[in-house]
Amino acid sequence: MLQRLVPALAAAVLLAASGGAAAQKLSFPYEGYLCCNLLNDGGWVNDINYRSDRKQLLAAGTPVKATGFGRYRVQVQIDGKKLAIGNDYSRAVGMDDFARRYILANDPRPAMEGFAPKVREAITAMKVMRGMTREQVLMSVGYPPAHYTPDLEAPLWRYWADSGSEFQVFWGNDGKVDQVFGPPAVRERVVLE
Repeated sequence: MLQRLVPALAAAVLLAASGGAAAQKLSFPYEGYLCCNLLNDGGWVNDINYRSDRKQLLAAGTPVKATGFGRYRVQVQIDGKKLAIGNDYSRAVGMDDFARRYILANDPRPAMEGFAPKVREAITAMKVMRGMTREQVLMSVGYPPAHYTPDLEAPLWRYWADSGSEFQVFWGNDGKVDQVFGPPAVRERVVLE
């Protein structure tokens, strides 16, 4: 009896640990809203979200239709145009969870309307400022690459404005931005004082 119980219990524990993965698989197509400000580089949106004048802003709350997965990418349509959201720096996050991070069931814009005017200004400008919550920073600059910030409850999130321009967001005990560190030229691009 014990020999039959152990494999069944092990399977139940694995299913629970995976969050019931079979029940949580996404089915396509589905529609939602972008979680956060993302930068489009001619049909490709990279999860590290490098800044460039050549890139087009896709604002938090933009309606999006997810159509499927490619190799480390979520295929989407925005305003009828085909795009891909690339999972290049967060591959430890499974593709279903990656898609759920970036495509929300509920539009984040109504929540943003309730934020202080200065916070709304920071989000619109893709900047970070002291006192922002995790939700507000995510809306503004997206998710930190999971390769460098595997735990979203960590007191430090690492971001890059471009390939050589790291900045770090430090969280206070109150769960709000306490400091943003980086070289002065990078801080000028990413911090709203």
